Amino acid sequence: MQDGRAFPGWSFGYDGPSQGEIVFSTAMVGYPESLTDPSYSGQILCVSFPLVGNYGIPEEERDAQGLCTRFESERIHVRGLVISDYSEKYSHWDAVKSLDQWLKEQKVPGICGIDTRALVQLLRDEGAKLGAIVPEGAPAPAVIADPNLENQVAQVSCRDIVRYGQGTKRVVLVDCGVKHQIIRCLLNRGIEVVRVPWDCDFNRIDADGIFVSNGPGNPELCAATVAHLQEALKGNRPIFGICMGNQLLGRAAGARTYKLKYGHRSHNQPVRMCGTEHCFITSQNHGFAIDTDTLDPDWEPLFLNMNDGTNEGIRHKSKPFFSAQFHPEASSGPVDTEFLFDEFIVHL
Repeated sequence: MQDGRAFPGWSFGYDGPSQGEIVFSTAMVGYPESLTDPSYSGQILCVSFPLVGNYGIPEEERDAQGLCTRFESERIHVRGLVISDYSEKYSHWDAVKSLDQWLKEQKVPGICGIDTRALVQLLRDEGAKLGAIVPEGAPAPAVIADPNLENQVAQVSCRDIVRYGQGTKRVVLVDCGVKHQIIRCLLNRGIEVVRVPWDCDFNRIDADGIFVSNGPGNPELCAATVAHLQEALKGNRPIFGICMGNQLLGRAAGARTYKLKYGHRSHNQPVRMCGTEHCFITSQNHGFAIDTDTLDPDWEPLFLNMNDGTNEGIRHKSKPFFSAQFHPEASSGPVDTEFLFDEFIVHL
């Protein structure tokens, strides 16, 4: 770790070095989805659940639209995986390979035999830290580059405009690192999706609504997207943002964003819809949040995190603009809040 502390363990996956921001997730299942979530770009993931790899990795198939059917993107995005107990033997009717083989193929190192409870407690008490996975005999890096100083969104966004499906309504999807389940949720509701790069001027695209996806890193580095959103807010086309989309919409609305101490990464984050007693269990993966005290008076918080009181969504008081910090599409995780897609489509 950047402070000199070390956690020795056993290697699996790719036998090579890696470095990034160390974060932890308390999710009990869903490692194929998590590892392929672009929101983990630049990060070394520590999974707190002790047993990982026991159900292997499914076939890498795609549907008629070219979307991965079992993963959230075309490749692994974490820079490394830290676990307690790696299951060398896997058992699942859908599995075709081991986690070890998959990591080797994509050149992602893993380390097991770590006291992940101690590591998670350290990160929870002191905050996320920079670190490296270093094979025995190799020198530890003198300096670890902070991925939050790099534009991670630009690294994971699509390069060209991609169109999916057909429908009576069209949505332009701003790809900040979109999970494929988000696209599937829109397609399953009969929406034509036009996926555009993060810095594309989507205001020039003929569409009934604007969707801003999840993504990795620091929202302050996405000034181009924020500028386009500020222009979009002058109109009345419905806007829906998820995760990074929530933060970018907040910045477009004049709010400040800040880095959380250790972020929210799990399947069990409780949120409450503001002004109601309605609570939901949500899947989350983010390290930044909106400071709701800095929102423009025309905006208000939509959801609140019941663990730490941080913002989990915002909405405009009169126009059809809203967002959620969590993942209503889940994959993996609970689907308590998938109704937000229906709420968005109603306004198209």
